[in-house]
Amino acid sequence: MITVGLIAVAPMQLMSLAAMTVLQTANSLTPEPAYRIALLSEEGGLVTTAAGFGVDTVPIGDARFDTLLVSAFVGTAVPSQALVASVRHLAADARRVGSFCTGAFVLAAAGLLDGRRATTHWRHLAELQRAFPRVRLLRDRLYVEDGSFWTAAGMTAGIDMMLALVEADLGEDIAREVAERMVMERRRPGGGAQVSGLLTLVPKTDRIETVLAFAKKNLKEPLTVGQLAEVAHLSPRQFSRAFNAATGESPAKVVERLRVDAAHGMIIASRHSLDTIAAETGFADRERMRRAFLRIHGRPPQDLRRASRDLAAA
Repeated sequence: MITVGLIAVAPMQLMSLAAMTVLQTANSLTPEPAYRIALLSEEGGLVTTAAGFGVDTVPIGDARFDTLLVSAFVGTAVPSQALVASVRHLAADARRVGSFCTGAFVLAAAGLLDGRRATTHWRHLAELQRAFPRVRLLRDRLYVEDGSFWTAAGMTAGIDMMLALVEADLGEDIAREVAERMVMERRRPGGGAQVSGLLTLVPKTDRIETVLAFAKKNLKEPLTVGQLAEVAHLSPRQFSRAFNAATGESPAKVVERLRVDAAHGMIIASRHSLDTIAAETGFADRERMRRAFLRIHGRPPQDLRRASRDLAAA
């Protein structure tokens, strides 16, 4: 059984606990529970969360854990040198050490990230770099693995990191089934962008939401206005007006953004050629995909692939 210790730093962000649901779900998919989880703090007892209520913890003590994690917390000030020393001590015996969001500040204060690649929430990247210049900070990553050290960006990126840990421990099939049980649309690779341009797509009607869901699942199709209008049960003219009103963009622009987002994930997570990725995501050819990336990201997909390979080599 893999023992996991999560150090709760007050006021703890609840998403750190939500990420542990990945391990809970994995336990339900194996003949015997694969993980045993302990919630720790310096002195034990109730630790205040950012939501105002407390969670019960046990003292850090001298326990040993296969995997040691540090929670996210409000602010970036490391609570105490005693906590830093405890983390440094426990990390020496752990096979794997990680953090959620601002928990990276604790690992950095303990000297555990010196010379290592790491990340944190995009709002705190500059501050982490100023405070700990020896950390090799990666700014556009959901999570980063550097040897036995893992760091996740903010909020839901912790879930992505925990899925990657489960995959490393139990295999791809279990990780995929965990994601399905958690009703996740897709498993995001660590190299995914922290801030997605698709966040601005907030359709105001179920009709348009249905069209967007259809488009995401059928990116290899032409996805013409006529085809999408049929899904919405509207005439092409009515559909175009309704779509613009709901999203603020034309159907063609939104479809292009969906394709670029899907291609971005494939470039990071797979070894497929750019020609194959262009075909799989509905671009007529590699050149059209390149032009779309330049419009949306300001750089061609070749740069993203090169950066991904350099990171893997490092």
